[in-house]
Amino acid sequence: MIPIILSIILILVLIFSIILVVRKRKRAGITGIKSALTPICFYIIGITNLLAYWFNFMGILNWSISMILLILGAYFTKYMPVSEK
Repeated sequence: MIPIILSIILILVLIFSIILVVRKRKRAGITGIKSALTPICFYIIGITNLLAYWFNFMGILNWSISMILLILGAYFTKYMPVSEK
C-alpha cells in the first residue's frame, strides 16, 4: 500500500514541478532547448527510477542510466542563463 501511495505522490510532484518550470521559463522569456536540458535530464532520472521500481528493474543498468543522466544534467548547466540579481 505504501509503495502505491509513494508512486502517486512522486507522479503528482513531477507533474507539478514540470508545470512550474515551464511557467518560470515563459515568465523569464527563456527560450531554446539547451537551457532546458538540465531539468529534462533530472526529470528523466525520476521517471527512470520510478519505472525501474514498478517493473522490479533496480540493477546496474538503472544505476548507470541515472549516473549518466546526472552527469549530463550537470554538464548542461553551463547553458542555463545567469540571474542578474
